[in-house]
Amino acid sequence: MSEIRTRIAPSPTGDPHVGTAYIALFNMAFARKMGGKFILRIEDTDQTRSTPESEKMILDALRWLGLDWAEGPDVGGEYGPYRQSERGDIYADYAKELVEKGHAFYAFETSEELDLMRNEQREQGLQPKYDGRALNLSEDEVQAKLDAGVPYVIRMKIPEEGICRVQDMLRGEIEIDWTQVDMQVLLKADGMPTYHLANVVDDHLMKITHVIRGEEWINSAPKHILLYQYFGWDMPTLCHMPLLRNPDKSKLSKRKNPTSILYYQRMGYLAESVVNYLGRMGWSMPDEREKFSLDDMIEHFDIQRVSLGGPVFDVEKLSWLNGLWIREDLNPQAFAQKFQEWALNPEYLMQILPLITPRIEKFSDVADVAGFFLKGHLDINATSFDGLKLEDETLRKALQFATWKLESLSKWEKDEIFNAMKSLAQVMEIKPKDFFAPLFVAIAGTTSSVSVFDSMAILGPDISRARLRAAVNAVGSPSKKEGKRWEKEFQAL
Repeated sequence: MSEIRTRIAPSPTGDPHVGTAYIALFNMAFARKMGGKFILRIEDTDQTRSTPESEKMILDALRWLGLDWAEGPDVGGEYGPYRQSERGDIYADYAKELVEKGHAFYAFETSEELDLMRNEQREQGLQPKYDGRALNLSEDEVQAKLDAGVPYVIRMKIPEEGICRVQDMLRGEIEIDWTQVDMQVLLKADGMPTYHLANVVDDHLMKITHVIRGEEWINSAPKHILLYQYFGWDMPTLCHMPLLRNPDKSKLSKRKNPTSILYYQRMGYLAESVVNYLGRMGWSMPDEREKFSLDDMIEHFDIQRVSLGGPVFDVEKLSWLNGLWIREDLNPQAFAQKFQEWALNPEYLMQILPLITPRIEKFSDVADVAGFFLKGHLDINATSFDGLKLEDETLRKALQFATWKLESLSKWEKDEIFNAMKSLAQVMEIKPKDFFAPLFVAIAGTTSSVSVFDSMAILGPDISRARLRAAVNAVGSPSKKEGKRWEKEFQAL
């Protein structure tokens, strides 16, 4: 039997998500249990959204959790490079190979033509998908367009009828009608591959034997199966894990639950307890015990013990488990060391000290001036915003719009945050000073604090956004109807 090889392939387009860590954990546990290797690959084909900062955060977060990889962009390996952006020529060659074999085709439609096509399909009550119009072009017409430099994409051909049978380790056989599957773009107009082509090519070239991923990819499985058939390659074994859920059973989302791994690190959770909790998401130890280490999980791991019911990610339960780890595994010396690493490490402290030293006269002043840097959630309510100059409606909207704006920031630096908030104040026609005041309260608990933008940069995006969301709830989050109206208004800005 060949060596078991699994992988995690995150996209560096935002904060490192707990869902990424969850899938990474199960890939790693399966590979290690089977004596194989766990690989990390960066899927950065989305050049407009991918950033080196996001990649670093993902690697740092997974390393903090102890989810180490045998091969990856930072450690190398015999199947590199491990960033898709560094493998561009590979994908173009494979896409053109499919065209030559008659399994894919050039398509020249503009985005406007495609939008019109989909709108017409919706009006007819049809599922919007590519209608195959480029397949009607003759070879001479295709060549003429290529010679003229008309922009194109390469799409894969899909059977017009029949059933695709997907074999899944947890679910058995899944049947998907080919009429539900779109003629997927494989190579984009900018020459970059889509996820589907890059994913299949890389998994094959990196000798991945088992693809363990979230169940949201089930509907994409027919495309991947077909690509393996088109290339004449052996298909890896598929395993689709259940999605993490909010307590209300909706898909885990940052608007209802903090989803960034770095949020839990900054809040002061132990890495061991976060891994323990993620391991309990749809899986259990043979003896059903709730508290176990990563090594325990690997030793007893059996993928068939995964339950398909949507596991609920409950922060209160995680906090309970974290308390258990603190009380049972940290003696006073270990506690002091862990706390110092979390709160008083030089990197964090040296960012705070220049801000607070002009405001203190003795060390006993530090707690009052800098206490909010060492807290998770602040104890604020609607009355915390009394005395500010904004009317209730404007205050609520300003905090909500600020939250939405900051959720879309890809670069988390003081100047970026300041410029985003200043421009938002201007378009909302609110004096910057009046607009910034509730931000001070949301982030520091008071308007008489050190620079709110320095503070947000130091606290990081996860804690800052969580505090702003808490402030929105404190003053009154928008109703469903109000929220839709506000979102339209926000988008118009």
